[in-house]
Amino acid sequence: MKIDNAVVLVTGANRGIGLAFVQELLARGASKVYAAARDPATLTLPGVHALRLDVNNPDDVAAAAALATDVTLVINNAGIAQPGGILDADSEAVARRIFETNFFGMLRISKAFAPILASQGGGALLNVLSVASWVSGGGLAAYSASKSAAWSLTNALRIELAAQKTQVLALHMAYVDTDLTRGFDVPKSSPAAIVQRAIDALEAGLDEVLADELTAQIKAGLVAPRPSYLPQLA
Repeated sequence: MKIDNAVVLVTGANRGIGLAFVQELLARGASKVYAAARDPATLTLPGVHALRLDVNNPDDVAAAAALATDVTLVINNAGIAQPGGILDADSEAVARRIFETNFFGMLRISKAFAPILASQGGGALLNVLSVASWVSGGGLAAYSASKSAAWSLTNALRIELAAQKTQVLALHMAYVDTDLTRGFDVPKSSPAAIVQRAIDALEAGLDEVLADELTAQIKAGLVAPRPSYLPQLA
């Protein structure tokens, strides 16, 4: 899919990777960008169509689909995280909260906009996932579980949307310099670099993009004698 003249919806567009997507889409010639966030007042970038959208609110999702009937590309970027282990006292509540956005929010948006994409000849769906789809260090246990579920959802969408010629791209990356990783003292990619690789992959017609070296290493390690998702021996 080509970005030039595309009409795009970006969820969670007010900061981080979402904002970088909006900036890159405009730079590459998208004809219209619906920038969506819970509070549209935070969407201050010139040239965008600000859209109130809480992906956890079915009424918001329905209203967005009723308004943005010309969309040819949906970028499911909205996501949240919270530190914590799976045995923490509040882990069930944390997991439910995170899954509501990272999994069910993606599902709601995808279902709502699939008919719109079909009416535009198929278009594309780009789901922002993570290297955490495959590995969990324990510190972000519920987030990792939600991204694993979102990866499976993405693969299911790819199969079900093939008949309507909708391209489905999974974006996997490791640490990116955003608010989510502010407290992590690790090497990080810039949001702009991740987004550029994602859109390059979209325009190349790919199904999956591994947007940094660590992600490529982890993916390759899934079939190692001791897979990368298991604790590595000293």
